[in-house]
Amino acid sequence: MNEVEIAPQPVDRFAAVLAADDLERFTIDVRDAKQRLAGHTLWHINSTAEGGGVAEMLQSILGYLTDSALPVRWLVIDGNDEFFAVTKRIHHLLHGQPGDEGPLGEPERDIYESALMAELPALLERIKHGDAVILHDPQTLGLAPALTEAGAHVVWSCHIGADEPNDNTRRVWRFLAPYTGYTAFQVFSRRQYGWENLDPDRIAVIPPCIDAFSAKNQRLDEAIATAILNASEVVPAKTVRGEAVYVGRNGELGQVTRKATMIEDAPIPSDATLVVQVSRWDPLKDHVGVMAGFCDHGPADEGIHLVLVGPDPESVTDDPEGTASLEELKETWRRLPADKRRQVHIACLPMDDVDENAAIVNALQRRAAIVVQKSLAEGFGLTVAEAMWKARPTVGSRVGGIQDQIESGVSGVLVDPENLELFGEALRSLLGNRSSAAAMGKRAHARVAQEYLAPSHLARYLELIGRTYS
Repeated sequence: MNEVEIAPQPVDRFAAVLAADDLERFTIDVRDAKQRLAGHTLWHINSTAEGGGVAEMLQSILGYLTDSALPVRWLVIDGNDEFFAVTKRIHHLLHGQPGDEGPLGEPERDIYESALMAELPALLERIKHGDAVILHDPQTLGLAPALTEAGAHVVWSCHIGADEPNDNTRRVWRFLAPYTGYTAFQVFSRRQYGWENLDPDRIAVIPPCIDAFSAKNQRLDEAIATAILNASEVVPAKTVRGEAVYVGRNGELGQVTRKATMIEDAPIPSDATLVVQVSRWDPLKDHVGVMAGFCDHGPADEGIHLVLVGPDPESVTDDPEGTASLEELKETWRRLPADKRRQVHIACLPMDDVDENAAIVNALQRRAAIVVQKSLAEGFGLTVAEAMWKARPTVGSRVGGIQDQIESGVSGVLVDPENLELFGEALRSLLGNRSSAAAMGKRAHARVAQEYLAPSHLARYLELIGRTYS
């Protein structure tokens, strides 16, 4: 069990991107939440401090509550290899996918519960009767019975799901059902993800959000973005006119010095047009399909390059499949014809410093002509909102929360994730009409400002926590 320090983030910075009434409403929501907590603490518990959308979101947004003097703390469970193998199986099944097709019976329940019970002594030393707890995703749900019995107000937030339930989802629902009964509410990012066997009155729908001012989403001018990509050796530059700097979460000025591991035949040309996907090395992100769609059906212009971007897999502790997925992608890349292989680049970004990693992602997305997220399944897909915030035309799969974010033909393009020909056609169309693509990017930015920033997201959770005290 580890506690993650939450650095305060100034709420008043939203005055630059939100209407005054919206910012005032958030201030009132926080004030009301402090009154409801009445001296108690709001805890967030998940399974990793870095890597993946949930950790990134918590790193960015909890600081706004700290700045508002609301008592909030963040804990990360340790787990072990067997535990994370089981929870990865659960992850795939919740998406409706078979995953490794392994069992999910009493031996797996013993592994799951034993790992979580080992966390309880440290948890119960910190969490007191009357505190509020938000458990994130299946990895932590098994803690709910003990925490509720200790007098905590427990809410479970599930960030993943399937558009249509099937035998896989129902199988894992049965496995997890004994724990959901100990939670006051169950939160899903989409209404479709709510389980059939849950009380609909206890289901809340709260989409996730991005932090507009984090290192991943803050404004970067072209000179700085070029310098960051050059310093990280993702895109070497002929001329560097800016510094490879960014503003960290504590307001300090950081500098990109660490190098990405690039799998490529030759460096990306400094003047290349880039198509970029950023995600974990996970089969559901379909990196292999993105590569096939680009090479077989995408633009013929040799000046257009595909960059598949993910974290150093050794740094993501709760994803045992990361290394294997990356190795499969590399092997498929090696089998490409030489001319196509030169246009495809695989970038493993350093994770030693989370903000530095985020700054490289920010620079890459801003450098991209198109950002794609061709997932086979997706809980929500915050990389889409991040790209839209940067006014990038985005091509996404018509799955999960991606289809909630993108209004196809207006703020992006949605495609069937299995139809590689249509995916390639979408790339060709956007790259062939840059003025239309730019207009689409502007509309995408406006949509994120309206729907997917931190104040509205936090306010929804605070209201729900308040209901647990009613």
